[in-house]
Amino acid sequence: MTQEEWRKRSEWPLLAAAVVFLAAFSVQVIANTEAVVVEVLIWGTWAVFVLDYAINLYLAPHRVRWFFRNLHELAIVALPALRPLRLLRLVSLLQVVHRIGGNALRSRVLVYVLGAATLLIYAGALAALDAEENVPGANIKNFGDAIWWALTTITTVGYGDHYPITVLGRCVAAGLMVGGVAILGLVTASVASWMVESVAVETAAELDAAEAPVFEELRRLRTQVDRLTALLEAREESSAEPSEAGRITEN
Repeated sequence: MTQEEWRKRSEWPLLAAAVVFLAAFSVQVIANTEAVVVEVLIWGTWAVFVLDYAINLYLAPHRVRWFFRNLHELAIVALPALRPLRLLRLVSLLQVVHRIGGNALRSRVLVYVLGAATLLIYAGALAALDAEENVPGANIKNFGDAIWWALTTITTVGYGDHYPITVLGRCVAAGLMVGGVAILGLVTASVASWMVESVAVETAAELDAAEAPVFEELRRLRTQVDRLTALLEAREESSAEPSEAGRITEN
């Protein structure tokens, strides 16, 4: 089996593992519980991702190169603090639903951007709440505060009513800010592309409407020229016939 074949076969199982992890991690953080069932689900999905990493490394044509190019994958499975990043596996789900936005590239981009933004906000809120909720002096104590903070952070508004005080929480905030700038840039580019396309279509329609009478007049003139040419050719042929008949009579 090649690495590409493994990725195709493991896409849906890994997606299912990411969904299970999302549910378990959400219950653990929002309910602030260490229930055995939740821990089993979280560690079980962690084992799935570790197995996927090991198989990809084993099947890679150039293992050393693949290892260094995918250090982030190793960090996600090795460091507990980065476990919310496993939710990025859900981005592949957007490939399944991209037809919702139609076949146009701009529509697909909007679907991906909106889906990635929603996932980023939710994962960021969970990660921040996980890092802050049990720390003395923290002001992000529940999921409502975390979602509000994630929204104001990713949109680069930053009201300052809620903010992280831990190092991990601030790292999450930095990631959200960078992601927010990227998402806003993509949305702006998509809107600008739509406006340019709309203006181009309207301009082309106006040009077609303005040029239509000119083309019609040209077609009419061409028809008249063709008719006059045919009449002249017929007259030349008729005048040539008597002269030929006269020459025959003389002979």
